[in-house]
Amino acid sequence: MSNPTETNRPVLNSTSAAASGVGLWQIFLIFLRLGLTSFGGPVAHIGYFREEFVVRRKWLSDARYADLVALCQFAPGPASSQVGMGIGMALGGVRGSLVAWFGFTMPSAIVLAALGMAFVGFDFATVEGVIRGLKLVAVGVVAHALLGMARSLCPDIPRAIFAIIAAIIMIASDTVLAQFVVIIGGMMAGFVLLRHKVADEGIEHPAPRSAKGAIVALGVFFGLLVVLPIAAGLDPSGLFAVIDGFYRSGALVFGGGHVVLPLLQNAVVDPGWVDPETFLAGYGATQAVPGPIFTFAAYLGAALHTGAGSAGILISAVTACMTLIAIFLPAWLLVIGLLPFWDRIAHIPSMRAGLMGVNAAVVGLLAAVLYDPIWTSAIHDIFDIGCVFLAFAVLQWRVIPVWALVGLGAVAGFLVGLI
Repeated sequence: MSNPTETNRPVLNSTSAAASGVGLWQIFLIFLRLGLTSFGGPVAHIGYFREEFVVRRKWLSDARYADLVALCQFAPGPASSQVGMGIGMALGGVRGSLVAWFGFTMPSAIVLAALGMAFVGFDFATVEGVIRGLKLVAVGVVAHALLGMARSLCPDIPRAIFAIIAAIIMIASDTVLAQFVVIIGGMMAGFVLLRHKVADEGIEHPAPRSAKGAIVALGVFFGLLVVLPIAAGLDPSGLFAVIDGFYRSGALVFGGGHVVLPLLQNAVVDPGWVDPETFLAGYGATQAVPGPIFTFAAYLGAALHTGAGSAGILISAVTACMTLIAIFLPAWLLVIGLLPFWDRIAHIPSMRAGLMGVNAAVVGLLAAVLYDPIWTSAIHDIFDIGCVFLAFAVLQWRVIPVWALVGLGAVAGFLVGLI
């Protein structure tokens, strides 16, 4: 990359000299591999990203990565995809955010769009063992990421207490409101109790980024929320109604992941565009592929048009691309719009104290999600517990890469399922 581009992008790690030569193709290939192997849902994705960019490549520090995760917890949209976009933006600017999204999203989007076109009923019981193995690996990945983040972000008693309280609140009341209470509470507690610790923390100063593009992105984000419903009311073809439904689903969902399902159901099932059986079949398929849950939009977009022949396939493919872009566009606009302002305030001492509390709360959020639904849905007996400990040990001692562990888990699950 040229030097001017490098000086304009945020420096996420004071030791990120190695990252200064990162090209768009390298960003794309890394996220493509993650998109092919990142099973387990949004929290597992955050663990995969940390393993790749914080632990393995050391392009981000734990503190800067946690700051990015905290920002994406505040903003509406798919949190793990926004974290990936933010990493891509840090390494390659706006184009980096796009290639990161493209690489991470396309594998599952292509598979789901193909299923939506074909309407092929698939019996997931035939690969139940594979899915079981992937879930167990995901538990190990999240547990490993949680331990690493806890060591870095909760190094003292006050922050450990923040994390424990956050986890208890989220387990007791797993709602978006509780998530906001936990994050805001962590920030307030940090302001009050952790200001004296700021001097002991290594403060990183990202290079300033122009706010003009950020203001434009935020203007487009809010403008589309107003313009698209108007266009939908004036368009008899229903095209803008489809775009508006998916854009609004991506723009107004807090918590990401499975939380978007009711909004999507309202957008496509209630108007009669997709029948409930097709919707549920696509949701089941989404659980069996890697990558973000929001790629469900590609399935629904393809299912909107089921014409025969090459023309029908082309229309379904175009509609799948349209709905996929519509649901992810708000997330991308928010990343572009918020990151420059976040970088400007994150290094201020009082804000750093608040972010220490937020980061500790994020550790608690991850701990709560590790317990429910990840642990509760994947662990059924002592054999499962043993597999998780084995996966954790493999990651802890770096025996094999994460992608190889995912493949091994899938194969092992398949073989055990045959027994």
